[in-house]
Amino acid sequence: MKIRFLGTGSAKTSLRRFHSSFLISITNHNLLMDCGDGVSSAILQQNISFASIDSIIISHLHADHYSGLASLITQMKLNQRTKRLSIFIHKSLKDFIEDYLLHSYLFLDRLGFELDIIPIEAEEEIRINESFTFISKLNSHLGKYLPKYKTDKLSFASLSFLFKEQNHSVFYSGDIGSTDDLKLFDGKIDWLITETSHIKLSELAAFLEKNNFNKVILTHIDDETEKLLEPSFKSLQKDKKQSIITASDGLILQHNS
Repeated sequence: MKIRFLGTGSAKTSLRRFHSSFLISITNHNLLMDCGDGVSSAILQQNISFASIDSIIISHLHADHYSGLASLITQMKLNQRTKRLSIFIHKSLKDFIEDYLLHSYLFLDRLGFELDIIPIEAEEEIRINESFTFISKLNSHLGKYLPKYKTDKLSFASLSFLFKEQNHSVFYSGDIGSTDDLKLFDGKIDWLITETSHIKLSELAAFLEKNNFNKVILTHIDDETEKLLEPSFKSLQKDKKQSIITASDGLILQHNS
């Protein structure tokens, strides 16, 4: 499994980082995790072919995680893609994504390739191939909106993910509401990819002190937060500090299963 970070920024646009997105590459499959504004430029900057992306997962509908989707599919069309593309989205958001693409004038019969929008349920195991699966769970990131804005037409689904390839596991927090969301998955987790914008860094440090991961990758970083990362984790034990990586656009991590 190889993970390439395309964007490691927060929702606040930066000249130093694109919005959150990374590419998971396994045997014969490239999966794009989130696709916020500017993702097409991030892909070009890292010399990745639009045709090489086999599937996309959208964690939730904040603009920095999905609003580049229409532009990305447009680029695939303009580059004469022919290979099927799958988009995985929580079942409550499927109709919106279909309408979003339709109102972007991306008509399925004019794309030149097959596009499948696949609804997923929380805690449903999705198998990409013989060795690679993922499971999603709902987190509390959007819970603050529920009391005031809940309607039949508006979904507040926000997902965290556990990716597994053979004996290797990666937990991606997505955007979360508290460090309680970092406890959604039981069992051994090798790598934790966690956002840093919606939780207190002191609380994240306390969580990392009590839990063991081979690697902890910090992402979703705004320019102001970046300056606070090193001081916030200064008090951690040496082995804990050594496991922490501050992600930057273009960072590549590889695990040989």
